Amino acid sequence: MINPFTSAWGIVIGLATTLKYLFRKKSTIDYPREPYPHPERFRGVHELRKYDDGMERCIGCELCAVACPANAITVIGAENDPAKPVSPGERYGYRYEIDMLRCIFCGWCEEACPTDAIVLTPRFDIADYTRQRLVFGKDKLVVRDPYTQHLANTESAVETDPGVAPATSPSGNAP
Repeated sequence: MINPFTSAWGIVIGLATTLKYLFRKKSTIDYPREPYPHPERFRGVHELRKYDDGMERCIGCELCAVACPANAITVIGAENDPAKPVSPGERYGYRYEIDMLRCIFCGWCEEACPTDAIVLTPRFDIADYTRQRLVFGKDKLVVRDPYTQHLANTESAVETDPGVAPATSPSGNAP
């Protein structure tokens, strides 16, 4: 049988703990309005950088994909058009995708990149309702404007390979 004095003593101890913390300064952070303080070496969301002249740094070498222990990175390189180059050199990264659900934010892709194209930023706010939208393509990764990069929210997995037309349904309409 349970002793009534033991359970009453537990309630008194619980209320004393509540009263002790009731009048202290709150330790929560008003997140959207106040930025969360990160450690100096924090690794968050990836970015693909460009040179100052607007050319992409990624040369499609696929070293970041090879270095990734989680197989989260997919790089498909293509030949660079000499008349209208996308990046310096003979190749560029035609398709660059990172599956953020598989990524373990280890930073090995950043270390493996010979042109410093991929960088892990202090941003950590990645959330969405579907798994497909968490596969970040070049539309979400390439830095167009460093102040508005976090606002990019477009579909990234809908591109096709070079020279492949989009699939059509039997009625002749695109899916």
